[in-house]
Amino acid sequence: MSNRLFQGVVHQMKDAIDRTIGVMDENYSIIACSELLRIGETQEFDTFPVLNGSEAFVSGHFTYKPFGTPQHPEYTLFVEGNDPQAAKYCSILAVALSNIKQYYDEKYDRGNFIKNVILDNILLGDIPLKARELHFNGEVSRVVLLLRIVTRNDVSVYEVIQNLFPDKAKDFVINISETDIAIVKEIKQDIETKHLEKLARSIVDTLSGEFYTHAVVGIGTVVNNLKDLARSFKEAQMALEVGKVFDTEKTIVSYDNLGIARLIYQLPTTLCETFLREVFKRGSIESLDQETLFTIQRFFENNLNVSETSRKLFVHRNTLVYRLEKIKKITGLDLREFDHAIVFKIALMVKKYLKSDPVKF
Repeated sequence: MSNRLFQGVVHQMKDAIDRTIGVMDENYSIIACSELLRIGETQEFDTFPVLNGSEAFVSGHFTYKPFGTPQHPEYTLFVEGNDPQAAKYCSILAVALSNIKQYYDEKYDRGNFIKNVILDNILLGDIPLKARELHFNGEVSRVVLLLRIVTRNDVSVYEVIQNLFPDKAKDFVINISETDIAIVKEIKQDIETKHLEKLARSIVDTLSGEFYTHAVVGIGTVVNNLKDLARSFKEAQMALEVGKVFDTEKTIVSYDNLGIARLIYQLPTTLCETFLREVFKRGSIESLDQETLFTIQRFFENNLNVSETSRKLFVHRNTLVYRLEKIKKITGLDLREFDHAIVFKIALMVKKYLKSDPVKF
């Protein structure tokens, strides 16, 4: 917030109020005052105030009123006098200065600008103009990480994340909702996905290990232009939603690694239902018991290798072959054949997709 903006208001008000008025920062240093020589002084109080709210208080010959954000007022207004009139002046000036601060933040705050960009709240043609106005470099590589809180402790996750990314000139931590926090990070141009996943892992581990807060992170693709940040944000959202359907055990989901799951997620449900009916003409997938489905899952995990799968399942090779023959008899698909295995794998993913309640983008 520009101190000159506060000083301009104080200067205009001093004749109308005819009292000493001014504004202090968090360190009780006077940053604007009708008595210019007092600017830069540190205010001392008769009784040390607790500035954790917006209630006015009196100390010595002055009335004070904190203002700014409700949770953490950044500034304190003061008016000469400890009478009711001084308190009224404080209230009026606090409203005026708060509105000016809000307007200034919305117009000139880089974080608010980035938030409007990723949420598509600004016209594409206005982005480069606003970037130049804010002296913002729009041609560097950036990526959006979307952190979603699953279970939380009594801790401000937003403040924790802000502390993890202290360089506010390059990295932006943005509150999206009660559960979602977007991190817009400036990165090297040719960074690999594995390094972004490592960064996301460190965030999740810090929240879990130190603050007992469980979270998942979706990672969008790297973009080289401010205009594309909204796309990276939507990709991070999709990564979380697709991961919630197909990779429920993962806490880090990258859009680059969604693979076929992303295609399935974007299909109409009617088309998916038709596909399942065509694949399982002989018998429904529901006719397969849990033991059989578990066998299929392990068979896929071991790259269709019968010997390796039987070893991992602690069953005889012939037992596994018998189960695969049973699956072939029920569904008409021989999982030992690559083409059949692909169709069955996709069918299982489609079935899982239909059971979910997907959020479309």
